[in-house]
Amino acid sequence: MNTLDALRDALLARLGPRGVLTDAAELAPHLQEWRGRSEGHTPFLLAPASTEDVAHVVAACAAAGVAITPQGGNTGLVGGQIPQGEILLSLKRMNRIRTVDAAADAITAEAGVVLTALHDAAHGADRHFPLSLASQGSATIGGLISTNAGGVHVLRYGMMRDLVLGIEAVLPNGSVVHGLKALRKDNTGYDLKQLLIGGEGTLGVVTAATLRLFPRPKGHVVAMAALETPDQAMALLQHVRNATGALSAFEIMNRTSVAFATQLPGVRAPFVAPWLALLEFESAEATGLEDAVERVIGDAFERGLAKDAAIARSSQAAADFWKLRESIPAGHRSVEAPQVSHDTSTPVSAVPEFLRRADAAVAVLAPGVRTVAFGHAGDGNIHYTAIAAAAAAPFPAEAIAAAVHDVARSLGGSISAE
Repeated sequence: MNTLDALRDALLARLGPRGVLTDAAELAPHLQEWRGRSEGHTPFLLAPASTEDVAHVVAACAAAGVAITPQGGNTGLVGGQIPQGEILLSLKRMNRIRTVDAAADAITAEAGVVLTALHDAAHGADRHFPLSLASQGSATIGGLISTNAGGVHVLRYGMMRDLVLGIEAVLPNGSVVHGLKALRKDNTGYDLKQLLIGGEGTLGVVTAATLRLFPRPKGHVVAMAALETPDQAMALLQHVRNATGALSAFEIMNRTSVAFATQLPGVRAPFVAPWLALLEFESAEATGLEDAVERVIGDAFERGLAKDAAIARSSQAAADFWKLRESIPAGHRSVEAPQVSHDTSTPVSAVPEFLRRADAAVAVLAPGVRTVAFGHAGDGNIHYTAIAAAAAAPFPAEAIAAAVHDVARSLGGSISAE
């Protein structure tokens, strides 16, 4: 019996049949990235149901000299969660909300808890967990921590790093870090959780976390504005942020990204314009916010900061505005032409210059190229995809990626924002 077979049998005795999967049909959903761009293979999948079992699994694999790849909800877009021959470790069975402490504004959840389930648990205690992103119906807490996810509300609440109070994790030798504290202040030593956040499972496997909660907003307004340029978008951002103090999200979308999204069923855009901005506001008061947003947007018109605007007058209208924004990745994924995607960030003030320089650089490398540009302009994170003019058009993907990354770095930015 070889090492892998012996390890599988030993772990099967510990985890049971639900904890060790070898069937090809059961493995298949775990072995392909959402867009189909990364495909992997694994001898078997391990699905422990407790922190003790995770520790046992990690220690056993370390002793056998066998590599593992941890996986959360498999919503990542860079393939880091796809095994290339390693044993796949899934935390999806660890899906309990352990505690909700409304008085301490804290919730403790296991790594396999899906983000929407965490939202529901927080709402049940009249609290709010602000992280929100398109994949929240499948993204898990462990994966969100391991990738330091951002989402659409970074502008107001920060990245996942800012929302984690404490972490429980299994280190590479199988020892357990018991760090599930709900403290805002603790200077007793190194803040180990900050090394694990964003570590993508390379320094340890997150098994549970204590997360920050907030008072649940009573006022909520979503609006969309039509714009001519990214410069106008950034001027609008500063205007509404300063005038209301209630801005929680500010997303921008170029015309190409909107065109691809609106080809999908049920997706509509209220305006046709070079750029659209999606704005979301939150307040502690149930009344008065909509009137304040109307005044601020009216002032924006007078200042020439928008061509047109609409305020969502119902929850359905607000959902439709967000559906447009969240449908963009699926919209351009369906395009049958070579493409290369980037997840850059720059200082907020440099977003317009990044877009100008990136567009110019890729146009030289691939004449006729189409660019999808959208994302979290409020925190400087733009999702930028270059798409070939046609399926058979020459497309130097590596040179394009290098050029876009060079532009981001030249402006003091990063090639990996989320």
